[in-house]
Amino acid sequence: MIYKIGEFSMISKTTVKTLRFYEEKGLIKPREVDKFTGYRYYDSEQISEVSEIISYREAGLSLKEIKEIKNGGNLAEILENKRKDIGNSIETCINQLARIDKILKEQANMQNKITVKTIPEHTLFYKDGVIKNFGEIVNFVLVAGSECAMLNPTLKCTLPDYCYISYLDGEYKDKDIKIRYAQAVEGIGKENEHIKFMIEKPLRAVCIEHRGAYENLRESYKAVMKYIDDNGFKVNGYPREQYIDGVWNKTKVEDYLTEIQIPVE
Repeated sequence: MIYKIGEFSMISKTTVKTLRFYEEKGLIKPREVDKFTGYRYYDSEQISEVSEIISYREAGLSLKEIKEIKNGGNLAEILENKRKDIGNSIETCINQLARIDKILKEQANMQNKITVKTIPEHTLFYKDGVIKNFGEIVNFVLVAGSECAMLNPTLKCTLPDYCYISYLDGEYKDKDIKIRYAQAVEGIGKENEHIKFMIEKPLRAVCIEHRGAYENLRESYKAVMKYIDDNGFKVNGYPREQYIDGVWNKTKVEDYLTEIQIPVE
């Protein structure tokens, strides 16, 4: 499946600026470039390429070393050399060492469960806004909930609970991010300039459960997008992230549970 650069940016969780930088450095090139418009197009197989490049960068490898790997260099040898370098300054490089261990581990350790399901009709309140970075999501959610409660003190959330964050920029961004927080409630209430209500019709979605740190969501996005392509689905809406378990009820990051929901047709 072919994607415009903005669409590919969103599903690969990589900014357009970064994709253009990797192209400039010869690490990944668009599958097609329209000779008249200059528009760049990527396919779903390249999600893995981007994920590998980012993993190597997080492990501390230089662009030169990544290029050597992509040109057939010995991955294990290059990683072991980097391990020795990190060992010389382990206190400051512990994060890079963990990234190398992660790359060398078997991918079979991933415990992603992919399902296709219909999300039922909901009445939701929602708030759109722009956050400076991902660290502001929790505060954005809490403020939206408080504002809705002040307007509608008797309005209750549905049981079972359903809420999600979706990203509205049409591409992946790591700052000045436009988001929507939506929460299922028992009925339509009062609105203001920030708090709005809508009835969301049943939605078919390919879903994947992601357990653990949010910075590893990219791996789950890669797995679910491959499933969508392999099974002939077509993406039909903004991906959404339903935060089921997190800092509000879990003490360990490895116990966090997020469901990524990709609307499809």
